[in-house]
Amino acid sequence: MSAQKGKDLLLKIHDGTVYVTVAGLRSKRLSFNAETVDVTDAESAGRWRELLGGAGVQRAGLSGTGIFKDAASDARLRSAFFAGEILSCQIVIPDFGTVTGPFQLSALEYSGQHNGEVQFEAALESAGALYFGAL
Repeated sequence: MSAQKGKDLLLKIHDGTVYVTVAGLRSKRLSFNAETVDVTDAESAGRWRELLGGAGVQRAGLSGTGIFKDAASDARLRSAFFAGEILSCQIVIPDFGTVTGPFQLSALEYSGQHNGEVQFEAALESAGALYFGAL
């Protein structure tokens, strides 16, 4: 597989009918994490830590930075944040697949320099089971 373009990593939010790409995002980061459950005891071989497989909580986080475009997707993010709404999201990973499921917008920030464009940063946290679909 060849290298992929970062612009093809997309965040999409369901608008009630279809998934709409969040406008203006320049950088995106998707991370998956799993807590570990330590079950080490006095009888653990060589005092090595032992973990209990499949017992920890899994989560995904998505963050992005972009330019504020005052598009319908910007309004959707703002309204979801202030309502504390759980969004149905889809993350497109080029030549790999899609990750789909519920996310909550946990941070929304706007910034700008006097001689530059208005920018925004958004952070979303998984709010339920996620599903992977191969492309």
